[in-house]
Amino acid sequence: MRLQQRFQIAIRSANYSLATERAYWDWVKRFIKFHKMRHPDSLTGENIRDFLTHLVMKKQVAVSTQQQALSALVFLYKQVLGRDNITITDWLNAKRPKKLPVVLSTTEASSVLSCLKGTPLLIAQLMYGAGLRLKEAVRLRVQDVDFGRMEITVRHGKGGKDRMTLLPKVTVESLQQQIEISRQLHCKALDEGVCFVHLPNALARKYPNAAKELAWQYIFSSTQLSKDPRTGNMERHHINERGVQSAVKNAVRQAGVNKNASCHTFRHSFATHLLESGYDIRTVQELLGHANVNTTMIYTHVLNRGGKAVLSPVDR
Repeated sequence: MRLQQRFQIAIRSANYSLATERAYWDWVKRFIKFHKMRHPDSLTGENIRDFLTHLVMKKQVAVSTQQQALSALVFLYKQVLGRDNITITDWLNAKRPKKLPVVLSTTEASSVLSCLKGTPLLIAQLMYGAGLRLKEAVRLRVQDVDFGRMEITVRHGKGGKDRMTLLPKVTVESLQQQIEISRQLHCKALDEGVCFVHLPNALARKYPNAAKELAWQYIFSSTQLSKDPRTGNMERHHINERGVQSAVKNAVRQAGVNKNASCHTFRHSFATHLLESGYDIRTVQELLGHANVNTTMIYTHVLNRGGKAVLSPVDR
């Protein structure tokens, strides 16, 4: 069996996302090419060390990029090739610079939102109003929104974790309209004999009729059908994130906000503004889905209280 086939079987059995599968396989190919097309089974931990050091010295990659490459190669050797005893030592680590998140003021956030409309506006309101990541927003399914309890369930978020967060009141009417659009698209697809939607893990086998139910449809469904790269089925996926990213960038420009703001800035702003309003950091941690409160602590450094919450002597 070819290496790529073995890799696909291992990573899909481990329930990794398609994006992770593609990223990891790309690193495997780059690793093989770096070592002049030698098979990874003939290489050692020292070869991995040389590749990781090359990424820093020649490619000047960020620390997160080097860590992803390392994760991909560890997965290859331990889960695909069965080399549990492989050791990697003394590679040159990329340095992680200390960066504070970009945060919008409430006025700036309102200005950016006022320059958006339609689906990008609704998704931006969910990111800013509920702390969702962009991918989490576009992947919401009909059953994930509870209008009675005013809650959103984020399923398979970063790290494969589920969490609960609030449903902003301002989004209720627009979300209901968006669900109706999704329902109409789904009914039309059923009439045309198309009943597939991507289901997580083995749910498609466990519940073969689940794809026909509205509850499993994406709220932000794409108007176009596409072929699932894994199953080959024609199905309806969610919209592409790039359109939202582009709309937000344009809105930041139109609003005259001179910050390097992006979609993720809304999530940063959500956390910071909650802390400014007096909510405790544990509550914010749970809403964001952080495994460790230390990750959430970064937002205490950008609260709207001046440097370190110190009052300048000239302002006394």
